[in-house]
Amino acid sequence: MCGLFKTPAYAYITARVRARKRKLIPKETYPKLLNMQLPEIIRFIEESEYKKDVDELSAKFKSIDLLEHALGRSLGASYRKLMDISRGEVNYLITEYMRRWDVWNIKTVLRGKYYGASEEEILNCVVSAGELHYPELELMAKKESIGDVIASLEHTPYYPVLTKYEGGMLNKIEDELDSLSYTRLLDAVGGSPGEKFFLKFIQTEIDIKNLKMLFRLKKAGVEREYVQNILITGGLELKESDLTRLSGLSFSELVHSLDGYSYWRSISDVVSDQMTTLMDVDTKLDAHLMNYASQISHYYPLSILPVLDYVLSKKIEVDNLRVIARGKELKLADEIIRSHLVM
Repeated sequence: MCGLFKTPAYAYITARVRARKRKLIPKETYPKLLNMQLPEIIRFIEESEYKKDVDELSAKFKSIDLLEHALGRSLGASYRKLMDISRGEVNYLITEYMRRWDVWNIKTVLRGKYYGASEEEILNCVVSAGELHYPELELMAKKESIGDVIASLEHTPYYPVLTKYEGGMLNKIEDELDSLSYTRLLDAVGGSPGEKFFLKFIQTEIDIKNLKMLFRLKKAGVEREYVQNILITGGLELKESDLTRLSGLSFSELVHSLDGYSYWRSISDVVSDQMTTLMDVDTKLDAHLMNYASQISHYYPLSILPVLDYVLSKKIEVDNLRVIARGKELKLADEIIRSHLVM
């Protein structure tokens, strides 16, 4: 497509996301939130950009549950707004990126049906941020069985994967859905300078997803074959041969085999053979990804990159607010809560 026709579409959407990003909570505010008690934190959020969501959900939820649902609803509405106001190529890229939320919601509904959850319980856990709108998710949640849910998705890109389900545990289908969303996204990225950096970001995201999975599964002593089957190919540094090699290592061997990758610099201070929790690793890797998105957002101002930066920043804000609120509810020390914030 001629660049002359791309520029107006990108100029509009990037101006909108920059305005939205300026409304996000500044990093300097998080230490102030840590000094507050839970009721004060909830009041702060009620008086912020989340006010509309809090007000509309206040009749149904209270306290920490109100906060959780208001944050999730705001996240979904923010992402859907981006799809609604974008056009052409940028809309296509945003939509493909947001398919991860379709996958999240499909997995949520399927798990709900598998474990016998109620319609309300299922819908409380969905985030209407992808191509599947909330009314469609409601219809899915009303279905009687997993088979009925799968049949309702016949005209979506997810159906060919879902038809492979033969009963029992959902793990294999869930892994294939994750892989499908990344395959589609990688295929969607074009060759413009901004999209080349977008591609590098997606490949980095795949690496980080795989690293988190490797740490988790190796810590649990899971066998090589299962680990290999669950990892996603297409990463930037962790090629298929790397994934094969790392899948066969013990946890201790894995820890001592990562110093050749750039991600090691972000996690080396929290990784050891004796580590008992992986939360610090997850936090450091998430910060690595956030900082990379922020860095590249300035390279090509009229491209998908500033949109990506906002999308990630909004998700991290929601996650950080949840961490603070839940940490306060559990009466954790401020230092522990702070260590799990992505900054």
